Amino acid sequence: MMDNVSVIKVFYLSGLSESMNYRFVLFSLTLLCYCVILLVNIILIVTIILDKNLHEPMYILLCSFCMNGLYGTTGFFPKFLWDLLSPVHVISYSGCLLQVQVLYSFAVSDLSILAVMAYDRYVAICRPLQYHSIMSKKNIMKLVCVAWFTTFCLGGINMILTSRLKLCSPYIARLFCVNWLIVALACFPAETMVNSIVAYITILFYVFHGVFIVWSYIYILRTCVNSIENRAKFMQTCVPHLFSLITFVFTILFDLMNIRFDSKKLPQTFKNFVAIEFLVIPPLMNPLIYGFKLTKIRNRFLGYMTFRMK
Repeated sequence: MMDNVSVIKVFYLSGLSESMNYRFVLFSLTLLCYCVILLVNIILIVTIILDKNLHEPMYILLCSFCMNGLYGTTGFFPKFLWDLLSPVHVISYSGCLLQVQVLYSFAVSDLSILAVMAYDRYVAICRPLQYHSIMSKKNIMKLVCVAWFTTFCLGGINMILTSRLKLCSPYIARLFCVNWLIVALACFPAETMVNSIVAYITILFYVFHGVFIVWSYIYILRTCVNSIENRAKFMQTCVPHLFSLITFVFTILFDLMNIRFDSKKLPQTFKNFVAIEFLVIPPLMNPLIYGFKLTKIRNRFLGYMTFRMK
């Protein structure tokens, strides 16, 4: 057992074992998907950065949201594309831990930014006279930095705790590295107790994020009931946020259910799709929804396109 511990330098990813007959089709579709994700997010980010009229709290948050989407997808797609063209699907030990850190911090940063967005909408609709003093550019940047810093620290703690474990197998039955699967490879389960405690504390911390978002929208809806102006503001700015939130929750819960009730009867292709939903759907849909729904961004982009065509 201890000999196995000393020789594990790489992990073998077995999630693609049933799909290699269609590797070139999958590669083409995956590359197209990744290019579209890059395109729509970069367009939205550049549009917000270049237009000073969009240097407002809501758009700064949206810009950070899209940046986080680029960060997370970069942690998955390049390696996955390489695996589709490679006969052996391996990743180094350090590379696996790095991928865990990137994907973990991407997912929880999304929730943190969604929580800040919910607070921004709460202040804008429920406390409009105080909005510019509370949600100043300086305060927004602080909130975004705290959100990212907190997720990096929590991810780093989990990664350090995982790296100390003695592992007895190099095989991970997924397309990418997942912290709980690495922990499951531990030779001595008793050593994973600290990992489990920290994981539960982290989950509880982000459950409070969800509670805060629900609390914010309860107050927003109460305020909007008797105000036509607030209802219009809600439809214009809150609906995209709610769509992003629902998409995030749906994709994460679907993956968690797949992990919890993993069935050997389900085809590996289906399980792969469920596993990568949170890396495909939110980064692809969020910039499209915000781009079409938010008037300032839509008009700015259409104006730029009209100018280029002249």
